[in-house]
Amino acid sequence: MPLRDLLHKKDRIGKGDEGGIATSTLPQASDFTFIRTDTHTEERIAPPGLGGDVSEAPKEKDGSPRRRSIFRKSPKVSPVRGRDVSPPSTREKKRLSQRFHLSRERSGSTILPTDLPAIVDGDSETKEAQWEDRATRLASKPVAGAAAFPAGSSVGISNVDADADVDIQEAIRLHESGSLEEATRLFAALAERGNVLSQVLYGLSLRHGWGCSPDPEKAITYLSSAASNSAEIERQALAAGMKKGGAAKGELVLAIFELANCFRYGWGCAVDKMAARQYYETAANLGDTDAMNEAAWCYLEGFGGPKDKPDSTWALEWISGQ
Repeated sequence: MPLRDLLHKKDRIGKGDEGGIATSTLPQASDFTFIRTDTHTEERIAPPGLGGDVSEAPKEKDGSPRRRSIFRKSPKVSPVRGRDVSPPSTREKKRLSQRFHLSRERSGSTILPTDLPAIVDGDSETKEAQWEDRATRLASKPVAGAAAFPAGSSVGISNVDADADVDIQEAIRLHESGSLEEATRLFAALAERGNVLSQVLYGLSLRHGWGCSPDPEKAITYLSSAASNSAEIERQALAAGMKKGGAAKGELVLAIFELANCFRYGWGCAVDKMAARQYYETAANLGDTDAMNEAAWCYLEGFGGPKDKPDSTWALEWISGQ
């Protein structure tokens, strides 16, 4: 992905642009009337449905279509005679723990924190705040294998810096014009000043060898720093009651997504499938369309957890409509 597209994606995440397509713009199916006739009579008939027909989406009691959710509730079914049915409260707790694979994460991943909260039902803003809180917890845990910055390093937190924004645009221009070494030096200087977006971009440069020798171990250090620094900014925003997050939401989501790629492919760290899936899922629920695609692949292939084809179908359909 070109760096300028990466910036545009960050801005869309920060603004909460879902990029959906209006249903009214889509072509509508034609209605057909079946009539059986002979010489003297005419009869309207309703042919039986085929097994492959797609049924209409179920509706709620108020008549509005039910929205499909990546963590939708299972349909209610009648108890089967002779089958041991656990109480509703027990079943609901079991579904919730299975839905987020909490026990498996704690025992099977060395990266995921043990205190990840479950996402509970609520309005869109409340759920978004819960996912962002989850992202800050993921970003705050040190990544195994990521080296600490040396003593005396000036790397810190800085997100509002007009001069840095100008320098980032210049570095991106240099990168896209082919001056990779000069662009990477500028990314490095800005990253050392604590600019979280530059920490992401410098981490990517180190990981892929853009204008420098590839150094995946050092790359994940900068990506982890970008995640933790932006998480601190967002944690303060959430504490202040800002449900949609603060000024570093875009950087946080980008860093979470790129760390997921590191865990998936073992770039600078050991492969951790469960962590990769959780990081993809978190970034996806915060609006990163690339993460939605990768999370869908995880569900479909059972990567980092059980296969979940209905949810993966939902995610792939969402992506195809963008």
